[in-house]
Amino acid sequence: MQTKFLALFALASITSAWASPLEAGTICKGQVTLSEEYIGKDHNVKVEHVTCPDATSLEPSSFQPPTSLEARQVVVNVCGAPCATNCFLPAGGGPDPNDCHVIADALKFANENTGPTFTIGPDSSFIMTYLSCKTFFLNQDVNFLTYCRNDWASLVDFVGSNCQATQNAHGGNCVAADQAWFVQVQHT
Repeated sequence: MQTKFLALFALASITSAWASPLEAGTICKGQVTLSEEYIGKDHNVKVEHVTCPDATSLEPSSFQPPTSLEARQVVVNVCGAPCATNCFLPAGGGPDPNDCHVIADALKFANENTGPTFTIGPDSSFIMTYLSCKTFFLNQDVNFLTYCRNDWASLVDFVGSNCQATQNAHGGNCVAADQAWFVQVQHT
């Protein structure tokens, strides 16, 4: 799996809105927190389930509202789906890779104790924070998405370690080819 991420890794300076970290504290306009808990062996990683009711504020997206109730009830499994990694340029202000590794370990712990996947609704996100590291999985699709916790853990470790000052970066993201979802890793 690591090879897949290495093959997709590209240090890129992208000028679109999704190439730079979003505003501190929120990931979308009109963000609403649905729940908050702490996970991991030591219960030290904060997890927030948020929704983004103003879907037009999400980037990157070709969001089209569902035309029927059935469209909202489809669940698409994106475990193992490739994504393109982008580092946020220039250097400075990235998360501590050790803090990101704590989040990755919490995801692996949840994988073993809760289950290997999670499902998230349209225009929703799970945000995980530990000290200097913040990561989120954002669903921009009109369908529910199922994703693997171990895939997210691998991305957090990879981006957290490979999008740092030594690579002239400060965090990054991995965006699905169809832009239906992405994982971002940044400073809190």
